[in-house]
Amino acid sequence: MSDRARLLVATTNPGKLHEIAGILHGVPVDLLTLRDVPPLEEPEEAGATFAQNARLKAVYYARHAGMPSVADDSGLEIAALDNAPGVHSARWHGTDYTVKFAKIRELLAERGLDGSAAQFVCAIAVATPDRVIYEAEGIVRGELAREPRGTNGFGYDPIFFYPPLNHTLAELDSLTKSGVSHRGQAFGKLRDHLLANPTFLVSGQ
Repeated sequence: MSDRARLLVATTNPGKLHEIAGILHGVPVDLLTLRDVPPLEEPEEAGATFAQNARLKAVYYARHAGMPSVADDSGLEIAALDNAPGVHSARWHGTDYTVKFAKIRELLAERGLDGSAAQFVCAIAVATPDRVIYEAEGIVRGELAREPRGTNGFGYDPIFFYPPLNHTLAELDSLTKSGVSHRGQAFGKLRDHLLANPTFLVSGQ
């Protein structure tokens, strides 16, 4: 076993895990996933904000796994829908994204609209079993695509159009997406912090 610090990437979402592992590749820590620890029940995401949910998940997994853990909470905020689905993005109108996309169009149509500005938000927290030791946030602003486009993404990526690159996030390759996305921004900050502070997960400073 390596004598380097360990960090549990606490997500059950395979799409997120793939992205996070790519962003953190090369950091001076051993990254573990939930497959590497005994099975744990998922905590209730009862926070009112992305940051609150990230904190509670990071502390929960750190305590139960007995090691530093990083968790994120992220979602889509649609301006014309009063920033819905927001923190409820993953569970909003079920788990079938075809249904979710249709519901978004339905709600926009009820307001006489066929599009809206939107943003993705990602909050992350790193915790030891007793406290949160690092937090970061990433935001990417764009607009809703008229139709889902692209297959290199997950969740709401196919309907999130990013004007500077003239593509949805699901149309971007993984490296390009991580360079502009909300999750790429937040975990990029963590990557920089870990590279600049190799003993951070041991000292908590």
